[in-house]
Amino acid sequence: MIQIVGKAAYAGWLSAQPERVRAAANAARFEAKPGELLIAPGDAVGDWGVVLGDAENSSIWTLAGAAGRLPEGVYRLEDGNPGRMALGWLLAHHRFDRYLAKAEAIPQRILLTNDPAAIPEMVRVADATALVRDLVNTPAADMGPAELQHRAEEIAKQFGAAVLVTKGHDLEVGYPMIHAVGQAADKRHGPRLIEIEWGNPAHPRVAIIGKGVSFDSGGLDIKPASGMRIMKKDMGGAAHALALAKLIMESRLPVRLHMLLPAVENAIAGNAFRPGDILRSRNGMTVEIDNTDAEGRLVLADAVTKAAEAEPSLILDFATLTGAARVALGPDLPALFSNDHDLADTLSKASVAEHDPVWRLPLWSGYDDMLKSEIADIANSSEGGMAGAITAALFLRKFVPAGTPWAHLDTWAWRATAKPGRPKGGDALGLRAVWATLKNRFPAS
Repeated sequence: MIQIVGKAAYAGWLSAQPERVRAAANAARFEAKPGELLIAPGDAVGDWGVVLGDAENSSIWTLAGAAGRLPEGVYRLEDGNPGRMALGWLLAHHRFDRYLAKAEAIPQRILLTNDPAAIPEMVRVADATALVRDLVNTPAADMGPAELQHRAEEIAKQFGAAVLVTKGHDLEVGYPMIHAVGQAADKRHGPRLIEIEWGNPAHPRVAIIGKGVSFDSGGLDIKPASGMRIMKKDMGGAAHALALAKLIMESRLPVRLHMLLPAVENAIAGNAFRPGDILRSRNGMTVEIDNTDAEGRLVLADAVTKAAEAEPSLILDFATLTGAARVALGPDLPALFSNDHDLADTLSKASVAEHDPVWRLPLWSGYDDMLKSEIADIANSSEGGMAGAITAALFLRKFVPAGTPWAHLDTWAWRATAKPGRPKGGDALGLRAVWATLKNRFPAS
């Protein structure tokens, strides 16, 4: 049995325990601090238990640390219902071991619950989170645009969804900015737009878009080595979109899903797009290239335009878009932008309930002038770098039809420091908040 004891309640709890438990706690200097674990002795083998220290506001990660340290066995909480904490328990057992010659064996720790009906949903969310982590952690040589396409096709096949892939001449003509960003890549990593369509056409149409830059060198405005080191994660937005699409289809959410992944590698070659070039977007708007390292918004803009042509009831996009969002909010908080206050409010409340924080930043129209160009309709980035996350979102807003609810999450999709249940590397940030919002907005009948 596992007992969770907050530090404030610890003294009262300890005084009510048998002498053997008090002695064990004193010997271990256990104080019920968050993350502390005590093995509490019992009269018989089956009477031994586990005591976890915890903060007063238990989160989904409360059990994750214990799950990574306990021996194999069958466990249950004192009240029998782990609730959302089961997700942390599940994810503590996930490993990315694709490239290890000898993968570490994972002890089988089973957590019981008195609410078995909650298990399928928890497993789906854990699986979606693991999918994001695995996709992001895979090196760019093995997770280029073609590999993203193959994963999308595999997932779509499970649910009888239709897949459309546009590349080559059709991409150049129909999605010129996606093509321009990816045209310098090796042929094996050629650019493409990957689309999944699923669901009853009579249901509300929802467009999910993910930035799929499989590796970002910065283009001719090349990044320094330190900035390029983890750029395999620049397809993290696509990983989130694909995981969310899988959740929608698995759960048979009553929507008409349209998922779009503009998949490219921002590479350097003689045919790379240049600072000062002017690109024509899918909707006809011309874009002056101020910086080739502001490429994500270009591929997203063509994908947003495509999504909007089908008049969806909602557009959501995920993107590892700006360093400015990380400077403003740090690694754990995706920046949320939306043109719809009700949608933003629902997302923010869901992020709190799901322990999956996001933080809304303003779509401040006063900064539109920062994207002005003297020779094109718009520039792809502003000079000086001020308000970089906001101007990137304002750029995307130019391609969203007025009146269409839209939310944009500028997420890092990465964890630089390991925490219980959250190893260093790729991570899903904002996924659960968006999923909870969709379930609330489109409830199953």
